[in-house]
Formats: sequence, structure tokens, C-alpha cells
Amino acid sequence: MMRPMPNRDGDLAAFGRNVARLRTQRGLSQDKLAEKADLDRTYVSGIERGVRNPGIKTVLRLAAALHVGVAELCQGLERWVYSTICGCF
Repeated sequence: MMRPMPNRDGDLAAFGRNVARLRTQRGLSQDKLAEKADLDRTYVSGIERGVRNPGIKTVLRLAAALHVGVAELCQGLERWVYSTICGCF
């Protein structure tokens, strides 16, 4: 039986796009990033697709593996959160 694809949150999708962009810029495969961050490749794939909601420890692992700060991984999220939740921007 096939399960439906989970819905993507805008913030999770933006975070996932950032992870994928930074990974690609560094010439890393999902396998290599997963290895560096001590995560499963399928979990990294889920993050990049915006269907996983990583905890802070996972975010810190990804940042370290990509040699970036957490702020760079979260770039663009604040604008989405403020416009969606607060009606700002």
C-alpha cells in the first residue's frame, strides 16, 4: 500500500533548500553529508525535501558538516515565518 507524500511546511522546505544548496556548493553527495553529520542518508534526503523536522542537535551536526553557522542554514526562514505567522513584510 502506497502512503501519500507528507505535506511540506514552508519553513522546512526553505531549510531543506539551504541544506541542499550548501551541500551541492561543497561538492558533497547526500551520502557524504550524512556520513560527515553522522545521519542516515534517507534522513538527509527527507530534510532536503522539506518533509523532516530536524531537531537542534541535527541542525548543529549539519552546520558543522557543511562548515557553516546555523544562521546560514536558516537563511530566509525568518522572512517566511514573519510573513506567514505575523502578516509582516
